[in-house]
Amino acid sequence: MSPADPGAPDPSRPLADRMRPRSLEEVVGQQHLLAPGKPLRRAIESGQLHSMILWGPPGTGKTTLARLIAGRADAQFIQLSAVMAGVKDIRAAVESAREARAKSARPTLLFLDEVHRFNKAQQDTFLPYLEDGTLTFVGATTENPSFEVVSALLSRARVYVLRPLTVADIEALLRAALADRERGLGDEEIGAQPAALELIAQAADGDGRRALNMLELAAGLAEASHNGPRLMTLALAQEVASGGRRRFDKGGDQFYEQISALHKAVRGTDPDGALYWLCRMLDGGCDPLYIARRVVRMAVEDVGLADPRAFALTLDAWEAYDRLGSPEGELAIAHAVVYLACAPKSNAVYVAMGEAMADVEQYGTLDVPLRLRNAPTRLMKGLGYGEGYRYAHDEPEAYASGERYLPDDMPDRRYYRPVPRGLELKIGEALARLRNKAK
Repeated sequence: MSPADPGAPDPSRPLADRMRPRSLEEVVGQQHLLAPGKPLRRAIESGQLHSMILWGPPGTGKTTLARLIAGRADAQFIQLSAVMAGVKDIRAAVESAREARAKSARPTLLFLDEVHRFNKAQQDTFLPYLEDGTLTFVGATTENPSFEVVSALLSRARVYVLRPLTVADIEALLRAALADRERGLGDEEIGAQPAALELIAQAADGDGRRALNMLELAAGLAEASHNGPRLMTLALAQEVASGGRRRFDKGGDQFYEQISALHKAVRGTDPDGALYWLCRMLDGGCDPLYIARRVVRMAVEDVGLADPRAFALTLDAWEAYDRLGSPEGELAIAHAVVYLACAPKSNAVYVAMGEAMADVEQYGTLDVPLRLRNAPTRLMKGLGYGEGYRYAHDEPEAYASGERYLPDDMPDRRYYRPVPRGLELKIGEALARLRNKAK
């Protein structure tokens, strides 16, 4: 038996562990990596080991792939979890790898689950052993390796992205578990309504392990509540699947991907898309107060002065949630999201502030012109503070035509350029009319 083999069937082991694929042919999903002719498939079939990072959501086969790679290459398989392992465990793995190489020239594949939980110093520990060939490293992570894996380790490992399993993939996995008499539920004579399997596959949300766990629980309930032939009904599947949440990691990639999608749907004037992503985040357990704060940002960044009411409305929604809580207050946030999505859009102030900040950096600490300075004391008046200042309210239309308010050593600038939409259409027309008076 290969060290990568999960072992002989044992009814006490969870169904998901018993049904772990023993060959590439048994793997469900990931055809973009494992279809015939794909680079990873060719590497595994040839037995060529190379270090890699397997990045994907839970239950998509990261551990299984590592085991299959080791088994195909007849490599010693050492599995560690970054949640519990430390430098001492890494050193023990290195010693084991050296012994295997010295005794039988056998390679060692070290699989580190949750690699993103190791800090920089811990990740750096692997580098010399990858360089001298002592270990082949396979790391598994649900987080973006670009942010969570040190660049030195990334440069020595190829990243493979695993995708969530489709509903069809998971249904095939469930049917295989029901039929398998050696490792699955095939010897228990359990049937399942097609609608029940479909519901479990949908509720698993791309996670094969989660699907098999629900199937095993449903099988146990069927056994406990039925006489004679056991059948997993749709009602039973609904009971097992109730309370599940869609994938959401509260601070990881999916968190930022979904808030990005919400923001872009609002910016793109798509209230339906915006509502969908709002509900996805709420369903996943995102703090509504965080969403409310981000919605205020959307109001000032993407709606701006095209509809100044949007800013006030988002602040009101934030306060409403703070006072009402869930679920009533979530409707106020939904109101704000739909309003923003339908409102005219302008990022003119956002762009203008960026340009002004760039000039502040470029020109440094320029003096305020004397005419723009206050002169509350006799000394300051004597120094010319405020001399020549034109009080705008004393001018026609409260506009001092031709007056300049930038530092004297700076060129003229037009940071704020109103867009021809919403209220900014009127603002732009008014500014153009006043500026034309100076010509």
